[in-house]
Amino acid sequence: MGLLSNRVDRDSLKPGDHIYSWRSAYIYAHHGIYVGDDKVIHFTRRGQEVGTGTVLDLLLVSSGPTQSYVPCDSCIPPQEGHGVVSSCLNCFLGGGILYRFEYAVSPALFLAKARGGTCTLAVSDEAEAVVYRANYLLTNGFGCYNIFKNNCEDFAIYCKTGLLILNQSTMGQSGQAVSIIGGPLAAVIATPLTLITTNIYGMAAIAVGVYCVSRYAADVGMRNDVVKVSAEDLTKRLAIGALQVIDQPSL
Repeated sequence: MGLLSNRVDRDSLKPGDHIYSWRSAYIYAHHGIYVGDDKVIHFTRRGQEVGTGTVLDLLLVSSGPTQSYVPCDSCIPPQEGHGVVSSCLNCFLGGGILYRFEYAVSPALFLAKARGGTCTLAVSDEAEAVVYRANYLLTNGFGCYNIFKNNCEDFAIYCKTGLLILNQSTMGQSGQAVSIIGGPLAAVIATPLTLITTNIYGMAAIAVGVYCVSRYAADVGMRNDVVKVSAEDLTKRLAIGALQVIDQPSL
């Protein structure tokens, strides 16, 4: 496994694998669950990765393909009201490179990763359970897409583990969202600590240390506010409003 991400060959894929592909300039990655037969189930914002008119489209390229790509006839568009889709592997990758998300990594390896959204300390369930959740949510949905609280990585992690972070009726466990927020936040938090040194390398080391600790504490495998929720229970909670994720308005 590399320190940035874990590139794999297509021949090594197995049903239940959590895969992803970096998008434009490695700013963001799009995640999904490989379910076999060259199919990937993944979560989007109303079936789109880009072009939703939000500021985040401009800042993050919102998991957009590196080039325009028209889905083939075998890809299944999202059902009315939710953005879970089934795509062939080629359409999911959109011309990008295939990577596999790693589970149950050691704390040392997790902290060595410079970028969030590539691995977790959490343990994956058996492949059959993972594929079942993905297919169930393809039919029943995963709520509203939100880049920070309910995105494609959140979907894939839930399918792999059945774990949800239930905090003030919100969802979300995305490592890359933590990285996006955590980098600038670490710099702010570390600012008072930099008073103990005027060395620029020392300041940088303090900021990196705060960033790594924040990533570690926020990982789904370390949090104490996660619960195991069945796919059926999840969709029931979403239907009655027990779990609420507000869709991002166009800005």
